[in-house]
Amino acid sequence: MDKDYFVHESSYIDEPCIIGAGTKIWHFTHIMKNSKIGESCNIGQNVVISPDVVIGNKVKIQNNVSLYTGVICEDEVFLGPSCVFTNVINPRSFIERKSEYRETVIRKGASIGANATIVCGHAIGKYAFIGAGAVVTKDIPDYALVVGNPARVVGYVCECGEHLFFSEDGARCKACEKKYVKSKDIVKREE
Repeated sequence: MDKDYFVHESSYIDEPCIIGAGTKIWHFTHIMKNSKIGESCNIGQNVVISPDVVIGNKVKIQNNVSLYTGVICEDEVFLGPSCVFTNVINPRSFIERKSEYRETVIRKGASIGANATIVCGHAIGKYAFIGAGAVVTKDIPDYALVVGNPARVVGYVCECGEHLFFSEDGARCKACEKKYVKSKDIVKREE
């Protein structure tokens, strides 16, 4: 039976795995057992996906990303080149801590910039934007734009990725015209 996804001949897929239709897996990538990858994903060169990782539909994973057990990416997530995930808070080479893996969830539409580090046990909010090189050490709210080490909220972005500027009436994206409201530090899109 023909696969309905593409795997470059230099890559390895351990069994069992679930890989959705239209997904492309490029050079020197290793997908380990029990991983679940959605439809229409693009997985770049030299990516490692550890056992039991869950990846939604239309996720883009750039080159040199390692997703360790405990990582869950919802639909339409973007993982920039060489971004890093952890899954243990206090690793030691001489102590096995597989029972201590912490879950990290990247919500729908979020983007993680190149060389960012995501410390395990946190959630990245939907459509949040993690700047290049940021170090995430806590939960990130929906639509938040974060930068720095440790990462801190410096603004908010639209679902299309454009910066939002709030007034008393909320914010309207200059690019796509979606409207948003903000109460304290919680941003929601107006339907």
